[in-house]
Amino acid sequence: MVFNSIEFFIFLSIVFILYWFVFKKYLKAQNVLILVASYVFYGWWDWRFLSLILLSTIVDYFVALSIDANSEKKIRKRWLWVSVIFNIGLLGFFKYYNFFVDSWIDMFSLFGYTMKSTWTLHVILPIGISFYTFQTMSYSFDVYYKKLKPTRDFLSFAAFVSFFPQLVAGPIERASNLLSQLLNKRNFSYEQVVGGLKLILWGLFKKVVIADSIGPIVDDIFSNYGTYPASTLILGVTLFSFQVYGDFSGYSDIAIGTAKLFGVELMSNFKFPQFSRNVAEYWQRWHVSLSTWFRHYLYIPLGGSKGSKLKSIRNISIVFLVSGFWHGANWTFIFWGGFHALAFIPVFLMGRNAIYKDSVVGQNTFFPTLTEIGQVLLTFSIVTFSRIFFRSESITDAFAFIKYIFTNFDYAPYHHPMGYRMVDFYVLIILFTLYEYAIRKDERSPFKFKSKVVRFVCYTLVILSMLLFYDDGIDRSFIYFQF
Repeated sequence: MVFNSIEFFIFLSIVFILYWFVFKKYLKAQNVLILVASYVFYGWWDWRFLSLILLSTIVDYFVALSIDANSEKKIRKRWLWVSVIFNIGLLGFFKYYNFFVDSWIDMFSLFGYTMKSTWTLHVILPIGISFYTFQTMSYSFDVYYKKLKPTRDFLSFAAFVSFFPQLVAGPIERASNLLSQLLNKRNFSYEQVVGGLKLILWGLFKKVVIADSIGPIVDDIFSNYGTYPASTLILGVTLFSFQVYGDFSGYSDIAIGTAKLFGVELMSNFKFPQFSRNVAEYWQRWHVSLSTWFRHYLYIPLGGSKGSKLKSIRNISIVFLVSGFWHGANWTFIFWGGFHALAFIPVFLMGRNAIYKDSVVGQNTFFPTLTEIGQVLLTFSIVTFSRIFFRSESITDAFAFIKYIFTNFDYAPYHHPMGYRMVDFYVLIILFTLYEYAIRKDERSPFKFKSKVVRFVCYTLVILSMLLFYDDGIDRSFIYFQF
């Protein structure tokens, strides 16, 4: 069951009606409903993996209580390690087992030894496992660092772990935000529901009209990169930047909007990263929940920016490499993380990693300065180049793709694999970018216009665009489901 399906909207409507019109007066019943709905939502893909979510929930629930019950630091740390080892072990087996086996075999082959891959298993990656394991671990960390008191309400905690709007691809929520809301009574708010529906509509537009329509072009170019000139390869990776942004930020908008329907506010996960003025600002705006997780639970415990510059560079490198590996069991993601570390470190050394934290491009005027335009284009180019590693099937393909960009300078116009006019897609992306620039100061209000007529025109255009671009013949799953 995916967000952009009829089944989901039928499911969502039923849960919404039960939540507000049947169980409105009963907090525990509402949380039970959320829990059951979340398990149905997740089990729609593969009910067998529900046992993993339940097991992770049970482990971290009792780990947190055990940490809180002991005052001795050694014992508290041992219980924390139970959570870390269990969750990382779970993630490691299902996501990275075959990667390590294959890498071990490849290493031996370099020395002339041929090993059969008899240890390789046909392990299916449980959808969303990278997200909910990090979410439950963050709860144990917060209890350990005494930032949070553990709850004894197991049902509410289980609902926090499996909350269906953000279960599969985030945002990765901390218990201090999401669990605290589930433990307290929620009141129906018309404005909150309308705000949620607007975000859902905008998220669907980004997914259906932007990401899904570009997908076949990107797939064609990356699958046949050896037959295309540099101009087409540059087009392919540029379009992928828009595809992955529309796909993932679209998911996050729908998740945040859906949560609003149930009186719950999730953290913002995307803050118009395509208008970032350096790589550091980009990571303050892209997949914010993951960046925040690594900052609180890896970067700061490693020492953060305290101490020498050399140690800070070490910590930055570790965070980006681990972040790359979190995205997938492939050397392409490790190189992608390493590339971003190399791009981030100069910004850090110049002391410019936090200068744009509280501002947006064109902060006090509508139009950006020429300097800002140059900064945005440079940052977009760096990030887009890194996505060659992110999108390629193997590290060999990634370097071959880059090689062709710098050696095959022939130009030939690209033709859409399904015969559509490419100019329509160029116009679409330009208009989309201009609209996002216009609303860049508030990621929660995509249709914030005083005029009802203007809002009605926007809604109409968005809905008509989705009907026009919707294609049931393509893969409609979200890119980050594979992580």
